[in-house]
Amino acid sequence: MADSFGKLFRVTIFGESHSKAIGAVIDGVPSGLELDLDEIEKEMRRRAPGQNNLSTPRKEADLPNIVSGFFEGKATGTPLCAIIENTNTRSKDYEPDLLRPAHADYTGKIRYNGFNDYRGGGHFSGRLTAPLVFAGAIAKQYLAKEGIKICAHLSSIGNICDDVFDMCSIEEDIINAINSHELPVINENVIEKMKETILAAKADGDSVGGTIECAIIGAKAGLGSPFFESVESRMAAMMFSVPAVKGIEFGAGFDISKMRGSIANDSFCIASDKILTKTNNNGGINGGITNGMPIVFKTAIKPTPSISLEQDTINIKEMTDCKMSVHGRHDPCIAHRAVCVIEAAAAIVMADLVLEAKTYGR
Repeated sequence: MADSFGKLFRVTIFGESHSKAIGAVIDGVPSGLELDLDEIEKEMRRRAPGQNNLSTPRKEADLPNIVSGFFEGKATGTPLCAIIENTNTRSKDYEPDLLRPAHADYTGKIRYNGFNDYRGGGHFSGRLTAPLVFAGAIAKQYLAKEGIKICAHLSSIGNICDDVFDMCSIEEDIINAINSHELPVINENVIEKMKETILAAKADGDSVGGTIECAIIGAKAGLGSPFFESVESRMAAMMFSVPAVKGIEFGAGFDISKMRGSIANDSFCIASDKILTKTNNNGGINGGITNGMPIVFKTAIKPTPSISLEQDTINIKEMTDCKMSVHGRHDPCIAHRAVCVIEAAAAIVMADLVLEAKTYGR
Protein backbone atom coordinates (compact mmCIF):
# COMPACT_ATOMS: atom_id res chain seq x y z
CA MET A 1 0.00 0.00 0.00
CA ALA A 2 1.40 3.36 -1.06
CA ASP A 3 0.31 5.13 2.11
CA SER A 4 1.51 2.49 4.58
CA PHE A 5 4.91 1.84 6.09
CA GLY A 6 6.31 -0.94 8.25
CA LYS A 7 6.01 -4.66 8.72
CA LEU A 8 5.07 -5.36 12.35
CA PHE A 9 4.60 -1.75 13.47
CA ARG A 10 2.66 -0.63 10.41
CA VAL A 11 1.44 2.94 9.93
CA THR A 12 -1.14 4.07 7.38
CA ILE A 13 -1.92 7.77 6.96
CA PHE A 14 -5.00 9.25 5.32
CA GLY A 15 -6.67 12.55 4.49
CA GLU A 16 -5.87 15.76 2.65
CA SER A 17 -4.77 19.22 3.74
CA HIS A 18 -8.27 20.68 3.33
CA SER A 19 -10.42 17.59 3.86
CA LYS A 20 -12.57 17.32 6.98
CA ALA A 21 -9.87 15.40 8.79
CA ILE A 22 -6.57 13.60 8.52
CA GLY A 23 -5.38 10.66 10.55
CA ALA A 24 -3.46 7.44 11.02
CA VAL A 25 -4.14 3.76 11.55
CA ILE A 26 -1.41 1.85 13.39
CA ASP A 27 -1.23 -1.94 13.34
CA GLY A 28 1.08 -3.76 15.71
CA VAL A 29 1.00 -1.59 18.82
CA PRO A 30 1.70 -4.16 21.55
CA SER A 31 -1.37 -4.95 23.63
CA GLY A 32 -1.18 -3.59 27.16
CA LEU A 33 1.15 -0.72 26.23
CA GLU A 34 0.21 2.15 28.51
CA LEU A 35 -0.12 5.37 26.54
CA ASP A 36 0.53 8.79 28.06
CA LEU A 37 -1.93 11.05 26.22
CA ASP A 38 -0.35 14.20 27.66
CA GLU A 39 2.98 13.18 26.18
CA ILE A 40 1.34 12.54 22.82
CA GLU A 41 -0.26 16.01 22.86
CA LYS A 42 3.11 17.51 23.79
CA GLU A 43 4.63 15.95 20.68
CA MET A 44 1.75 17.23 18.55
CA ARG A 45 2.27 20.78 19.84
CA ARG A 46 5.91 20.69 18.74
CA ARG A 47 4.76 20.32 15.12
CA ALA A 48 1.55 22.39 15.24
CA PRO A 49 1.34 25.46 12.98
CA GLY A 50 0.61 29.07 13.93
CA GLN A 51 2.73 29.28 17.08
CA ASN A 52 4.99 32.20 16.12
CA ASN A 53 6.04 34.47 13.23
CA LEU A 54 8.53 31.85 12.02
CA SER A 55 5.76 29.57 10.76
CA THR A 56 2.46 29.69 8.90
CA PRO A 57 -0.34 31.66 10.58
CA ARG A 58 -2.74 28.77 9.92
CA LYS A 59 -3.75 27.61 13.40
CA GLU A 60 -4.79 24.04 14.07
CA ALA A 61 -5.22 22.45 17.49
CA ASP A 62 -3.96 19.12 16.12
CA LEU A 63 -5.60 17.20 18.94
CA PRO A 64 -5.82 13.53 17.93
CA ASN A 65 -9.10 11.78 18.64
CA ILE A 66 -8.34 8.09 19.21
CA VAL A 67 -11.35 6.14 17.97
CA SER A 68 -10.12 2.54 18.22
CA GLY A 69 -7.40 0.31 19.65
CA PHE A 70 -7.23 2.12 22.99
CA PHE A 71 -9.17 1.19 26.15
CA GLU A 72 -8.78 2.15 29.80
CA GLY A 73 -5.45 3.85 29.19
CA LYS A 74 -3.79 1.03 27.28
CA ALA A 75 -3.43 -0.21 23.71
CA THR A 76 -5.68 -3.17 23.00
CA GLY A 77 -3.42 -4.63 20.32
CA THR A 78 -6.06 -4.13 17.61
CA PRO A 79 -5.63 -1.40 14.94
CA LEU A 80 -5.24 1.94 16.68
CA CYS A 81 -6.88 4.76 14.73
CA ALA A 82 -6.73 8.49 15.42
CA ILE A 83 -8.47 11.34 13.60
CA ILE A 84 -7.22 14.93 13.56
CA GLU A 85 -9.73 17.53 12.38
CA ASN A 86 -8.87 20.26 9.90
CA THR A 87 -10.56 23.37 11.30
CA ASN A 88 -8.80 26.34 9.65
CA THR A 89 -8.72 25.95 5.86
CA ARG A 90 -8.83 28.61 3.12
CA SER A 91 -9.40 26.70 -0.09
CA LYS A 92 -10.03 29.85 -2.15
CA ASP A 93 -6.26 30.52 -2.11
CA TYR A 94 -5.65 27.65 -4.56
CA GLU A 95 -6.10 27.67 -8.35
CA PRO A 96 -6.25 24.24 -9.97
CA ASP A 97 -4.93 25.26 -13.39
CA LEU A 98 -1.77 27.10 -12.28
CA LEU A 99 0.98 24.62 -11.44
CA ARG A 100 2.98 25.80 -8.43
CA PRO A 101 6.73 25.33 -8.97
CA ALA A 102 8.33 22.53 -6.88
CA HIS A 103 4.93 21.26 -5.72
CA ALA A 104 3.15 18.03 -6.62
CA ASP A 105 0.39 19.84 -8.55
CA TYR A 106 1.55 18.49 -11.93
CA THR A 107 2.74 15.05 -10.85
CA GLY A 108 -0.36 14.52 -8.69
CA LYS A 109 -2.65 15.51 -11.54
CA ILE A 110 -0.94 13.01 -13.85
CA ARG A 111 -0.76 10.22 -11.25
CA TYR A 112 -4.45 10.49 -10.29
CA ASN A 113 -5.84 11.43 -13.71
CA GLY A 114 -6.91 14.91 -12.58
CA PHE A 115 -9.03 13.68 -9.67
CA ASN A 116 -6.55 14.66 -6.92
CA ASP A 117 -7.56 17.20 -4.27
CA TYR A 118 -5.28 20.14 -5.10
CA ARG A 119 -6.33 22.37 -2.17
CA GLY A 120 -3.37 23.09 0.09
CA GLY A 121 -1.40 20.37 -1.66
CA GLY A 122 -4.03 17.74 -0.87
CA HIS A 123 -2.59 14.39 0.18
CA PHE A 124 0.91 15.60 -0.71
CA SER A 125 0.82 18.35 1.91
CA GLY A 126 3.11 18.66 4.91
CA ARG A 127 -0.16 18.70 6.86
CA LEU A 128 -0.02 14.89 6.64
CA THR A 129 3.01 14.92 8.94
CA ALA A 130 0.62 15.52 11.85
CA PRO A 131 -0.63 11.89 11.87
CA LEU A 132 2.97 10.82 11.35
CA VAL A 133 3.95 12.64 14.55
CA PHE A 134 1.04 10.97 16.35
CA ALA A 135 2.21 7.52 15.26
CA GLY A 136 5.77 8.42 16.18
CA ALA A 137 4.70 9.56 19.64
CA ILE A 138 3.25 6.11 20.28
CA ALA A 139 6.36 4.45 18.87
CA LYS A 140 8.52 6.57 21.19
CA GLN A 141 6.59 5.37 24.24
CA TYR A 142 7.11 1.76 23.21
CA LEU A 143 10.81 2.37 22.52
CA ALA A 144 11.29 4.06 25.90
CA LYS A 145 10.36 0.78 27.56
CA GLU A 146 13.09 -0.85 25.46
CA GLY A 147 15.65 1.71 26.61
CA ILE A 148 15.73 3.60 23.30
CA LYS A 149 15.55 7.37 23.06
CA ILE A 150 15.42 9.59 19.97
CA CYS A 151 16.50 13.21 19.77
CA ALA A 152 16.99 15.62 16.87
CA HIS A 153 18.06 19.22 16.48
CA LEU A 154 18.34 21.89 13.80
CA SER A 155 21.87 21.47 12.53
CA SER A 156 21.48 24.41 10.16
CA ILE A 157 19.15 27.05 8.77
CA GLY A 158 20.49 28.49 5.54
CA ASN A 159 24.20 28.95 6.21
CA ILE A 160 23.80 29.29 10.00
CA CYS A 161 25.05 26.10 11.64
CA ASP A 162 24.46 24.62 15.08
CA ASP A 163 26.98 22.44 16.93
CA VAL A 164 26.88 18.71 16.15
CA PHE A 165 26.26 15.70 18.34
CA ASP A 166 29.18 13.84 19.85
CA MET A 167 28.39 10.71 17.85
CA CYS A 168 29.97 8.41 20.43
CA SER A 169 28.30 9.82 23.54
CA ILE A 170 25.13 11.90 23.65
CA GLU A 171 24.37 13.01 27.18
CA GLU A 172 20.91 13.38 28.74
CA ASP A 173 21.53 17.03 29.62
CA ILE A 174 22.21 17.83 25.93
CA ILE A 175 18.87 16.29 24.98
CA ASN A 176 17.02 18.19 27.71
CA ALA A 177 18.67 21.47 26.72
CA ILE A 178 17.67 21.07 23.06
CA ASN A 179 14.03 20.65 23.96
CA SER A 180 14.04 23.65 26.31
CA HIS A 181 15.20 26.23 23.74
CA GLU A 182 12.99 28.44 21.56
CA LEU A 183 14.44 26.60 18.55
CA PRO A 184 15.66 23.00 18.96
CA VAL A 185 19.43 23.54 18.86
CA ILE A 186 22.46 22.46 20.89
CA ASN A 187 24.10 25.89 20.94
CA GLU A 188 21.51 28.48 21.92
CA ASN A 189 23.83 31.27 20.68
CA VAL A 190 22.80 30.49 17.07
CA ILE A 191 19.07 30.92 17.70
CA GLU A 192 18.89 34.66 16.97
CA LYS A 193 20.90 34.29 13.76
CA MET A 194 18.64 31.44 12.63
CA LYS A 195 15.55 33.52 13.37
CA GLU A 196 17.01 36.48 11.48
CA THR A 197 17.69 34.24 8.49
CA ILE A 198 14.10 32.95 8.45
CA LEU A 199 12.55 36.39 8.90
CA ALA A 200 14.77 37.92 6.22
CA ALA A 201 13.54 35.33 3.72
CA LYS A 202 9.95 35.95 4.84
CA ALA A 203 10.36 39.73 4.34
CA ASP A 204 11.56 39.08 0.79
CA GLY A 205 8.55 36.88 0.06
CA ASP A 206 10.95 33.96 -0.12
CA SER A 207 11.85 30.90 1.97
CA VAL A 208 14.89 29.09 3.36
CA GLY A 209 15.82 25.47 4.03
CA GLY A 210 17.92 23.68 6.60
CA THR A 211 19.27 20.40 7.90
CA ILE A 212 18.29 18.22 10.86
CA GLU A 213 20.61 15.90 12.76
CA CYS A 214 18.94 12.97 14.53
CA ALA A 215 20.38 10.52 17.06
CA ILE A 216 18.92 7.21 18.25
CA ILE A 217 20.39 6.18 21.59
CA GLY A 218 20.16 2.82 23.34
CA ALA A 219 19.50 0.58 20.34
CA LYS A 220 21.08 -2.82 20.88
CA ALA A 221 23.45 -4.43 18.41
CA GLY A 222 21.82 -6.82 15.94
CA LEU A 223 18.81 -4.88 14.66
CA GLY A 224 18.23 -4.91 10.92
CA SER A 225 19.42 -7.05 8.02
CA PRO A 226 21.89 -6.73 5.15
CA PHE A 227 21.27 -5.30 1.68
CA PHE A 228 17.63 -4.43 0.91
CA GLU A 229 16.45 -4.59 4.51
CA SER A 230 19.36 -2.65 6.03
CA VAL A 231 18.73 -0.11 8.76
CA GLU A 232 19.93 2.59 6.35
CA SER A 233 17.57 1.35 3.62
CA ARG A 234 14.52 1.35 5.85
CA MET A 235 15.39 4.61 7.58
CA ALA A 236 16.05 6.36 4.27
CA ALA A 237 12.79 5.07 2.80
CA MET A 238 10.89 6.53 5.72
CA MET A 239 12.78 9.83 5.70
CA PHE A 240 12.10 10.37 2.01
CA SER A 241 8.42 9.86 2.82
CA VAL A 242 8.53 13.12 4.79
CA PRO A 243 7.63 16.02 2.49
CA ALA A 244 10.59 18.38 1.79
CA VAL A 245 13.34 15.87 2.66
CA LYS A 246 15.82 15.87 -0.23
CA GLY A 247 18.83 14.10 1.23
CA ILE A 248 20.08 11.86 4.02
CA GLU A 249 23.53 10.84 5.28
CA PHE A 250 24.60 8.52 8.10
CA GLY A 251 27.48 9.09 10.50
CA ALA A 252 30.18 11.12 8.79
CA GLY A 253 28.03 11.02 5.66
CA PHE A 254 29.52 12.40 2.45
CA ASP A 255 32.60 13.51 4.35
CA ILE A 256 33.58 9.86 4.83
CA SER A 257 34.49 9.82 1.13
CA LYS A 258 37.30 12.28 1.89
CA MET A 259 38.85 10.05 4.57
CA ARG A 260 41.31 7.21 4.32
CA GLY A 261 40.16 3.84 5.60
CA SER A 262 42.43 4.13 8.62
CA ILE A 263 40.41 7.17 9.73
CA ALA A 264 36.95 6.16 8.49
CA ASN A 265 37.06 2.73 10.16
CA ASP A 266 35.52 2.66 13.64
CA SER A 267 37.93 0.62 15.77
CA PHE A 268 36.37 -1.67 18.38
CA CYS A 269 37.16 -1.44 22.08
CA ILE A 270 35.95 -2.77 25.43
CA ALA A 271 34.57 -0.23 27.92
CA SER A 272 32.70 -1.22 31.10
CA ASP A 273 32.41 -4.76 29.76
CA LYS A 274 30.64 -3.48 26.64
CA ILE A 275 31.76 -3.71 23.02
CA LEU A 276 31.94 -0.16 21.64
CA THR A 277 33.75 1.66 18.85
CA LYS A 278 36.25 4.45 19.42
CA THR A 279 34.71 6.58 16.68
CA ASN A 280 31.30 6.47 14.99
CA ASN A 281 31.89 7.52 11.41
CA ASN A 282 29.51 4.82 10.20
CA GLY A 283 26.64 6.11 12.30
CA GLY A 284 26.11 3.06 14.49
CA ILE A 285 25.51 0.68 11.57
CA ASN A 286 27.73 -2.00 10.01
CA GLY A 287 26.51 -4.24 7.20
CA GLY A 288 23.04 -2.76 7.51
CA ILE A 289 22.82 -3.91 11.15
CA THR A 290 23.07 -1.85 14.34
CA ASN A 291 26.34 -2.21 16.26
CA GLY A 292 25.15 -0.76 19.58
CA MET A 293 26.58 2.73 19.09
CA PRO A 294 24.26 5.74 18.65
CA ILE A 295 22.57 5.72 15.25
CA VAL A 296 23.21 9.19 13.86
CA PHE A 297 21.97 10.61 10.58
CA LYS A 298 21.27 13.99 9.01
CA THR A 299 18.47 15.03 6.64
CA ALA A 300 18.33 17.96 4.22
CA ILE A 301 15.09 19.96 4.21
CA LYS A 302 14.40 22.03 1.11
CA PRO A 303 13.11 25.64 1.26
CA THR A 304 9.32 25.88 1.44
CA PRO A 305 8.18 25.88 -2.21
CA SER A 306 5.20 28.14 -1.48
CA ILE A 307 6.60 31.67 -1.85
CA SER A 308 4.95 34.98 -2.78
CA LEU A 309 7.70 36.01 -5.22
CA GLU A 310 6.54 35.91 -8.84
CA GLN A 311 7.64 32.73 -10.62
CA ASP A 312 7.33 31.20 -14.08
CA THR A 313 4.79 28.44 -14.54
CA ILE A 314 2.07 27.28 -16.92
CA ASN A 315 -1.70 27.28 -17.07
CA ILE A 316 -2.27 23.58 -17.70
CA LYS A 317 -5.87 24.07 -18.88
CA GLU A 318 -4.91 26.62 -21.54
CA MET A 319 -1.41 25.16 -22.08
CA THR A 320 0.19 28.60 -21.93
CA ASP A 321 3.21 30.02 -20.14
CA CYS A 322 2.37 32.49 -17.39
CA LYS A 323 3.53 34.08 -14.15
CA MET A 324 2.21 33.39 -10.68
CA SER A 325 2.68 34.20 -7.01
CA VAL A 326 1.63 31.64 -4.43
CA HIS A 327 -1.04 33.07 -2.16
CA GLY A 328 -2.17 31.79 1.22
CA ARG A 329 -0.52 31.08 4.56
CA HIS A 330 2.82 29.35 4.37
CA ASP A 331 5.97 28.76 6.39
CA PRO A 332 9.03 30.81 5.40
CA CYS A 333 10.97 27.80 6.74
CA ILE A 334 9.70 24.35 7.63
CA ALA A 335 12.93 22.87 8.99
CA HIS A 336 12.32 23.89 12.61
CA ARG A 337 8.83 22.36 12.60
CA ALA A 338 10.19 19.24 10.90
CA VAL A 339 12.52 18.32 13.79
CA CYS A 340 9.80 16.43 15.66
CA VAL A 341 8.63 14.88 12.36
CA ILE A 342 12.09 13.41 11.73
CA GLU A 343 12.13 12.07 15.30
CA ALA A 344 8.68 10.52 14.81
CA ALA A 345 9.65 8.95 11.49
CA ALA A 346 12.79 7.47 13.06
CA ALA A 347 10.75 6.12 15.97
CA ILE A 348 8.37 4.31 13.62
CA VAL A 349 11.29 2.59 11.88
CA MET A 350 12.94 1.64 15.16
CA ALA A 351 9.72 0.26 16.67
CA ASP A 352 9.33 -1.93 13.60
CA LEU A 353 12.94 -3.12 13.85
CA VAL A 354 12.67 -3.93 17.57
CA LEU A 355 9.44 -5.88 17.12
CA GLU A 356 11.00 -7.73 14.21
CA ALA A 357 14.04 -8.67 16.30
CA LYS A 358 11.75 -10.07 19.00
CA THR A 359 10.24 -12.45 16.44
CA TYR A 360 13.77 -13.77 15.83
CA GLY A 361 14.30 -14.26 19.57
CA ARG A 362 16.72 -11.34 19.95
